[in-house]
Amino acid sequence: MKKRSVNKLIFYIVSAEAVGFLSAVFSGGFNDFYLSREKPPLLPPAWVFPLVWIILYAVMGFSAGLIQNSDSEGYEKKQALRLYWIQLFVNFLWSIFFFRFEALTMASVTVIILFILILMMIYLFRKIIPLSGNINIPYLVWTAFATYLTIYISIQN
Repeated sequence: MKKRSVNKLIFYIVSAEAVGFLSAVFSGGFNDFYLSREKPPLLPPAWVFPLVWIILYAVMGFSAGLIQNSDSEGYEKKQALRLYWIQLFVNFLWSIFFFRFEALTMASVTVIILFILILMMIYLFRKIIPLSGNINIPYLVWTAFATYLTIYISIQN
């Protein structure tokens, strides 16, 4: 792989991790609001969330870097990467709505939109490089789980 390609790959991984980090900082993390809410069954321990998100952000960035480095035609690549950045931004907003603003309905709507955007991203990525789409399936599954958690907490509280 060329040095320029490696640099692009690293850029995408680092930028995805930075978005995740900033989202956590701006959201305030697990605060008293969250701790005092009724939690759904199947809720994993708190330490699982940052670990999973660190891995998923790296995978997201890696997959987008593969798309950036692909030989795909301009429009197809632009469309896929535009969708990647949009879903990353929506992902950034979810925890801020949920934890910082305690806007549970808005967080529920946001996570549903995120799920749809990830589905679309996987589809577009798979058209360009199947591996790039497929490695985001755990992200889709985790977001489905986050959707369950968010909606449950929204309804019960």
